[in-house]
Amino acid sequence: MKSRDELIDDLLTLAFAEDVGDGDHTTLSTIPADEMGKQRLIVKEEGILAGVEIARKVFEKFDPELKMTVYINDGEHVKPGDVAFVVEGKVQSLLQTERTMLNIMQRMSGIATTTNKYQERLAGLKTKVLDTRKTTPGMRLLEKEAVKIGGGANHRIGLFDMILIKDNHVDFAGGIPQAVAAAKKYLKETGRDLKIEVEVRNTDEINQALEAGVDRIMLDNFTPERTAEAVKLINGRTEIESSGGITLDTLRAYGETGVDYISVGALTHSVKGLDMSFKAC
Repeated sequence: MKSRDELIDDLLTLAFAEDVGDGDHTTLSTIPADEMGKQRLIVKEEGILAGVEIARKVFEKFDPELKMTVYINDGEHVKPGDVAFVVEGKVQSLLQTERTMLNIMQRMSGIATTTNKYQERLAGLKTKVLDTRKTTPGMRLLEKEAVKIGGGANHRIGLFDMILIKDNHVDFAGGIPQAVAAAKKYLKETGRDLKIEVEVRNTDEINQALEAGVDRIMLDNFTPERTAEAVKLINGRTEIESSGGITLDTLRAYGETGVDYISVGALTHSVKGLDMSFKAC
């Protein structure tokens, strides 16, 4: 299995391949190869900055001689006019890395900003907002990193780092007891140590999950009122996650029931990038 750094390197290789291809012929034809210059990243919208360290990897991978001076770090609040960093070196390299860097920075900062709004709505509560697997193909690690930068927490990264038994698994397996028993048997036989979470749809399934012995119960499409009842029933015997159509407007009501986590797909699948530009200076 590839490491985080290897996966990010693969992503940048693909990003350059699809954008630069065999060369930025506009830049190569208009800018002398030995011309040196500087560009600065200018923030044009209020939010939470994310992706600075990934931007550094973009520049280093394309041209190790590019020099980056950082003024604002990941996780810091930014406003229009702020300069996050300045990069100096060959102008050809600056121009050819601009779009890849901006795509990543804008996307990650948009996710961090949105996550921060959700987590702030839960201020004073123990509840943490979680991301999901509803991410951009190839960008998952960066998008989930942006969630953490924005103050949220990560759910499982993929299908490999947690057992999440959802409704389809339950139905195909013949029920929650059968599905959980099979999962525990599989983990024992393969020598894996993974948490087991079960998605439930009603009180009967909550009781079945508790009896089967799971690490977390996901309350799927419960109302805040039903969620409060479920929290009382579970009574601290396992972690509790709320999921399904929860918005910024309804988030607080779910958090006040005492759940540990609320998963929100909108953190990554419906986000507007934070506006910024990379200009000569």
